[in-house]
Amino acid sequence: MALMDAKEYDPRPAQRRLRIIATLVLVAAAVAVYLYLTRYNSEKAVVNHFFTALEQKDFEKAYGIYHADPDWKQHPEKYSAYNLGQFTLDYGPSSEYGVITSHRVDCALKPKSNASGVVVVVTINNRAEPHSMWVETKSKKITDPSPVGSVLCHGQQ
Repeated sequence: MALMDAKEYDPRPAQRRLRIIATLVLVAAAVAVYLYLTRYNSEKAVVNHFFTALEQKDFEKAYGIYHADPDWKQHPEKYSAYNLGQFTLDYGPSSEYGVITSHRVDCALKPKSNASGVVVVVTINNRAEPHSMWVETKSKKITDPSPVGSVLCHGQQ
């Protein structure tokens, strides 16, 4: 086969390869963005369920969510340091929030890369000052107040 007898260049295979590579890069970027934006959704969901139970005045359920132990009634002595009575005072009608009628989970942040949990910022009863709650990543146990203090989400003042 001589040089003059060579087939004419067909750009279609190279274009197809380029489209496949570009599609894979876009899909990988979309997956990375999705995973980044939803990385703390399980901790946000725990706080959301907690406040939903409080809004329904189901303090026993909320107490179980707080301690990440739905069967807490089987062993209440385990939680004698922070019992249901104290919990109800802290989150019931006589608390600093009054009757909790609404909440909004604003954001979740991890204060340090080696932290064992996440700070979830929630607005209670449309108050101006948000409330921070610490949620352990593995157990989903809630601690209040957060060990890192009050945290603000991006755009809050």
